[in-house]
Amino acid sequence: MEPFGEQARCPACGSRSDGGARSPLFVVTGASGSGKSAIAAQLARVLTAGCVTFDADILIDAASDLSGGQPISWPAFYAAWLAVAHGVAQSGRPTVLLAGLVPGTLESLAASRWIGEIRYLVLDCPDDVRRQRMAARPPWRLHDVEEQISFGRWLREHVPDRVDTGQGTPAEAAAAVASWVTDQLRTGRHPETV
Repeated sequence: MEPFGEQARCPACGSRSDGGARSPLFVVTGASGSGKSAIAAQLARVLTAGCVTFDADILIDAASDLSGGQPISWPAFYAAWLAVAHGVAQSGRPTVLLAGLVPGTLESLAASRWIGEIRYLVLDCPDDVRRQRMAARPPWRLHDVEEQISFGRWLREHVPDRVDTGQGTPAEAAAAVASWVTDQLRTGRHPETV
């Protein structure tokens, strides 16, 4: 099936069915230690009326179980999130996904055809704050500090929309992200149709 307006259409026979609605996907990205997990629940509460918000990490255990002892297939993992966002779109609502992604990752997947425009916002903090946050993590958490600092710098250079989480509270950061999402919805061209 392929998207066809608010429906899905078979390109071979032309039959159509409901379930083709597409809504925008708002990706709140950031290197590790930027505050994605810290704001996830508060952001979901703030955006309850207009969006459905997920922290991508909630599916990590399920993806690991499904991998049958092999490493997680990250393209399949993110394709699953696109399927979730498409399902949410059937209710007329966009999805906000907190995930450490770079622009182009989701767009390169075949499942992205079922999603409206994908927009990115970076949660960011100064390098010294990231070092402190990652050092305070429990031993079982990955401590790839220099790699994450490099990733944070790349995101700063390539994604123009940012919220600084170096100062202030997670609630303030969540409010700033919610304001960005609301502005995007107000000025965007949604929902998209073909």
